[in-house]
Amino acid sequence: MYDLALFDLDGMLTDSQEGIVNSIRFALSYFGFEMSSLEELNRFLGPPLWNSFREFCGFDDGQVDEAVRIYREYYNEKGIFENRVYDGIADALESLTTSGIKVAVATSKPAKYAKIILDHFDLSRYFYLIAGSEMDGTRSDKAEVIAYALDSLDIARNMKTVMIGDRKHDIIGARAHGIDSIGVLWGYGGRAELESADATKIVSSTKELQHIITGV
Repeated sequence: MYDLALFDLDGMLTDSQEGIVNSIRFALSYFGFEMSSLEELNRFLGPPLWNSFREFCGFDDGQVDEAVRIYREYYNEKGIFENRVYDGIADALESLTTSGIKVAVATSKPAKYAKIILDHFDLSRYFYLIAGSEMDGTRSDKAEVIAYALDSLDIARNMKTVMIGDRKHDIIGARAHGIDSIGVLWGYGGRAELESADATKIVSSTKELQHIITGV
């Protein structure tokens, strides 16, 4: 049983693929840069945006800043709500909190956006903390976000903690702090990615996730 469960947002709590992909396409079209395959675009789901534009598009620092600005033009108006809560998530959060498990969000997405999304879907009430990056891209590395979450929850360093997410960044971030991780298969990473990152456990359903967290 764990005392504290840290949840990723995109690909873990909500299926945000449509809104993020549409925002990426909008930004890339500004540069005349085409990335037509969904497989290519899905690589943007999870990692910090600044890193993704550099790695996947070869943009320099100035282009990265401009790409993020254009991305947000679409995302702020439409993309943020082109999103849905995965089946079983609300019930799982209700069950965990009723069982006395503390839950928090640790996402590379700006905390401002994370709160808007969680408020929109009436999920914010479950979380002790919504930890994310800053709007300028700082604190976007998952290990940095986890550190911020643990430090913000004063007693967290003494609690048995697990990080739950769908991408390798969640697993690597957890390992950086010596905490367990659970990879979920309904998101964007897949089993091979989660296994190669050495997730402590991998689950395919919210019921299985609840069982591992609560030990019941």
